[in-house]
Amino acid sequence: MTARRTYEVTPSAARLTRSLRDVGYDFPAAVADLVDNSVSAGAAHVQVIIEFDGVDSRVFIADDGIGMSENALVEALRFGSRRTYEATDLGRYGLGLKTASLSQGKSVTVVTRRSVSVDRVFVRELNLDLIEELDEWLVVAPKRSADIDRARELLGDSAGTVVLWRLLDRVLPEKRPEGGWARRRIDTYARRTAEHLAVVFHRFLEGLPDGRKVAISVNGEKVRPWNPFAPGEEHCRELPAQRFEITVGDASGTARLRRFVLPARTQFSSQDEFERLSGPLNWNRQQGLYVYRADRLVQWGGWAGIRGIDEHTKLARASLDFDTSLDPVFNINVSKMRVSIPPQLRQMIATSVNELCLAANAAYRRSSARGNMPLHLGAGQPSSTPSADLSLAGLALRSAAMQSGHYDALESILAIIRRDAPQIATALGLAS
Repeated sequence: MTARRTYEVTPSAARLTRSLRDVGYDFPAAVADLVDNSVSAGAAHVQVIIEFDGVDSRVFIADDGIGMSENALVEALRFGSRRTYEATDLGRYGLGLKTASLSQGKSVTVVTRRSVSVDRVFVRELNLDLIEELDEWLVVAPKRSADIDRARELLGDSAGTVVLWRLLDRVLPEKRPEGGWARRRIDTYARRTAEHLAVVFHRFLEGLPDGRKVAISVNGEKVRPWNPFAPGEEHCRELPAQRFEITVGDASGTARLRRFVLPARTQFSSQDEFERLSGPLNWNRQQGLYVYRADRLVQWGGWAGIRGIDEHTKLARASLDFDTSLDPVFNINVSKMRVSIPPQLRQMIATSVNELCLAANAAYRRSSARGNMPLHLGAGQPSSTPSADLSLAGLALRSAAMQSGHYDALESILAIIRRDAPQIATALGLAS
């Protein structure tokens, strides 16, 4: 067999790192990617500190996880680090620390200690100015500075890691980075980051069944979990959970679907809680699928092409869980902000999603017509008009059939009614 000639073609460090700054992170998502690392490192506490100081503004992400050895630290700063990810790890591509950090600033410094028994702290930096100047893949031991001393203080005497972002050219405005508008921009980023972390890591903030729990703070304020399914509300209703086996190529696993109908405004425990549960996108756009990878929320809002957003189904929310074995199937992106639900699974869950939206529609209409009337047959007082009664009765029939597991049988009956008595089907709101 004739040997082939091969050529080593090393990419330009300056050009490639410049390109990798634009993989799709905004500021909150970039911080969340660093928190992923902290969670995977077993941290119980994560501090995010976002400080305005003009061109010297800085960001610290500090945790009390297991920390890193010197070799592990250098490897962590490699683009496409050579490490094996466990099933519970939130990382995937070996790019997050670098691409997330450098998407916001030109310098990322990591300060870490592996063990409390060995009082040795390792400090290494990736600096884009240096990489561009020399066009080489370089990690350096930076000179001591006030910011690095501050990072050491945050590390304290325990094991853990502190990531420091500096030279925040993508965060501060190019003109007048020391001005009042720049300060307000930093303050806005801090608020939006706290809101984002509350959503993305709500399960970890609340505590997982296996006992894992993480406390996160932003600028000293504890992040309160935002659970989209309102578990503390008495009138929140869950439909039966479902599991779906998926096989695409060599990848196979289980996706889990849970479906919830949230209470209408008048059934919430308080007006403040109703407003809080409306979420960052507000009620209409917060309806839909909430997709979780290893308990970390990746994508939310909308119905993944199964159906459109509708005012009448705004109380419908569903969680769709998959583990890391299905990463190739869901095509999760580098910033862990987007997935593609495979066509096979979309087809599997379509009926379940439509049943959920039907129940949410019934709850919405019933609440509009009868105030606090619970969603079941025969509850509440008669509505003001017979037509409203019939329409609500039709919705209640569908809801009851769905809950009893006889939805297909009801649809067969309705097909006959639509054929033989279309006026009745129309009056019941079941013409289609």
